[in-house]
Amino acid sequence: MNPAVERAVPELVELRVPCRPEWVALARLAAATVANRLSFSLEDIEDVKLAVAEACTAVIQHSGHGEFIDLTCEALSDALRVRVHDSGRHGSPADGGPAMTFDEARVAGLGIFLIRTLMDEVSYDVHPQLGTDLLMIKRLAPGS
Repeated sequence: MNPAVERAVPELVELRVPCRPEWVALARLAAATVANRLSFSLEDIEDVKLAVAEACTAVIQHSGHGEFIDLTCEALSDALRVRVHDSGRHGSPADGGPAMTFDEARVAGLGIFLIRTLMDEVSYDVHPQLGTDLLMIKRLAPGS
């Protein structure tokens, strides 16, 4: 397939893993593979892997009794969109934006602070009966 045409067609990878620490590596690998297909730099791929690991770890620690973590990685023409969904029943995650100080992040937890630092956009959608979606977007650097 022509690379220009191939890039214009979004690719979607969906993965469901048990809500246990030993499955975080597979989620990281899936996200890294999609980022690599988009020609992200090695540094940006590492950022994506770390953000996905932090998101999955937060789900494992805070989701209550969710059985699975659902990961969706979508390759767009200029970005990678990652959604981490858990079905656990819990409250809204700490809302720490980029302006959060390091000391504030220590109280709220470094995970969301780190994710917001590594990714270009981060948002939550909390459904009391269905669980939580964490949406992360990493844009390709200009000229990639």
